[in-house]
Amino acid sequence: MIALLSGVIAHKSPDHIILDVHGVGYRVHIPFSTYYDLPEEGGEASLHIHTNVREDAILLYGFRTRLEKSFFQMLIAVSGVGPKLARDILSNIQPEQLAHSLLHGDLGKLSTIPGIGKKTSERLVLELKDKVGKLDLSSLPVTDVRDAPSTDVEGDVISALINLGYKEPQVRKTLASLDANGEVTVEGLLKRALKVLMR
Repeated sequence: MIALLSGVIAHKSPDHIILDVHGVGYRVHIPFSTYYDLPEEGGEASLHIHTNVREDAILLYGFRTRLEKSFFQMLIAVSGVGPKLARDILSNIQPEQLAHSLLHGDLGKLSTIPGIGKKTSERLVLELKDKVGKLDLSSLPVTDVRDAPSTDVEGDVISALINLGYKEPQVRKTLASLDANGEVTVEGLLKRALKVLMR
């Protein structure tokens, strides 16, 4: 199984990157927390990899830190939570906030994540509270927002949020309220939009 990949970022988007490792391009699915922390295309990156083997595909999920990967692997061990939903959870809530919500049983916070209802929130807290308590949370990453321009910032953000489970009318209304035209980075606009949508 692939556990770590290091190479050059050949393509970067909010939900995946293509990592060129000695001429072989690996498509790696990533959460926003990892996306924020990656250099732009052409830059070098190392990702901790979770390999998900299905009957019809082998999917790679990448994370900047071992702790992020640990959260992902804990989430997919919960009944009813697959790799895509686990990635979406990490895209909607920062690791430190997720840890806090699980440790303190904050069902309200967890329930605001698309795809997570009350029952799933209760299951996450029940099954993960003790496991999270055993983690070394002192190394939780601080999100690094980079200021590289995007050719179609709003379009990329709309696509990313729809992929996370938000409805297009809701997304467009939120972006309109944020004066999206004034934002020059995908990362910046995503963070602002998620803050509104998570209220």
